Amino acid sequence: MRRRFRIVGRGRAGGSLAAALTDVGWSELPALGRGDNVASAAAGVDLVVVAVPDAAIAEVSAAIEPAGSTATTVIAHLAGSLGLAVLEPHPRRAAVHPLVALPAPDVGARRLRDGAWFAVAGDPMAREIVEALGGRAIDLADEGRAAYHAAACVASNHLVALLGQVERLAEKANVPLEAYLDLVASTVDNVAELGPAAALTGPAARGDEATLSRHREVLGTLADADAERAAYDALVELCRRLARS
Repeated sequence: MRRRFRIVGRGRAGGSLAAALTDVGWSELPALGRGDNVASAAAGVDLVVVAVPDAAIAEVSAAIEPAGSTATTVIAHLAGSLGLAVLEPHPRRAAVHPLVALPAPDVGARRLRDGAWFAVAGDPMAREIVEALGGRAIDLADEGRAAYHAAACVASNHLVALLGQVERLAEKANVPLEAYLDLVASTVDNVAELGPAAALTGPAARGDEATLSRHREVLGTLADADAERAAYDALVELCRRLARS
């Protein structure tokens, strides 16, 4: 059966999912923005995806009329940190969080069709979405959502921030950031093959305090040196803990 869906929200996540589902044969009705009248958003579709910022999901969902024939429509959100309660009072609720970075709809759609992981909960439609995209589903209970989403942010957002520090240090040596990206990729490959503890290398893991001291000296030459050193020291301590585990 050709599924019909509508996206509420015109951001990167909603646009990526809309493009991906359309590519695999689902039929999209015109998207709605947060400023549009969403009361009838569920009419004539099997699925409404509320793809707005997390803080607005409950308000937008509550504005969608669930009465009559639209009570059979699944109302879903894409938030990793929120459970199903924000979609009340709809009888069919689902959460589908793509565990992948979606920087733009065209790139995001491709990544969503490339065997992505999705955290799912609620209505079976959630798994149907994942299966249609050729993805892998993780059943996620509400009590695990904060830890799950925190891990996702560390894995993605914090890594990007860390690479910002790499770029600032590399500039001191007149080396481009691109020179380090293969190292990043091979490190991730090592973690995938060996696990974090076995993949750990470097001065903190081997107790080379002299090298760590030289690193802190050069960090002291950067703008906002105290913040740069604090971030470095915190991660050195995490390396030490991992080396002892």
